[in-house]
Amino acid sequence: MPTPMISSLRLLSSGAEAFEDSKLFRTMVCSLQYLTITCLDLSFAVNKLSQFMHARLLPHRKAAKRILRYLQGTKEFGLTFHRCNDTRLYAFSDSDWAADIEDRRKQSTISRSSTEAEFKSLASCETDSAYAQPNLA
Repeated sequence: MPTPMISSLRLLSSGAEAFEDSKLFRTMVCSLQYLTITCLDLSFAVNKLSQFMHARLLPHRKAAKRILRYLQGTKEFGLTFHRCNDTRLYAFSDSDWAADIEDRRKQSTISRSSTEAEFKSLASCETDSAYAQPNLA
């Protein structure tokens, strides 16, 4: 597989046949969670699967098997880390909270425009990163 998960895939907690082998599904997802420590490209897909541990459906099993196939095809790949003296903190924020079809009410405010939503997302990111900065005084 070229990617761990199809970007347009919408996993739901209902609407499909249940996957009865809860132990197998739990084992697969937990093993994949362990792999996210070294395979950062799996983080999003495994996080999505982890949200459905209580409601295992066949599409969730299919998504987990796709991740396993992706791993099989990319086991020779790796990341190389180099020394860097840049100590700046970079933060990223996703302002598209409404795209989550399971729970569209994660935001505490409503924006009147996409620009306002981007500014609120940026402000949220800045507020969160302010707590992560080391005290240099």
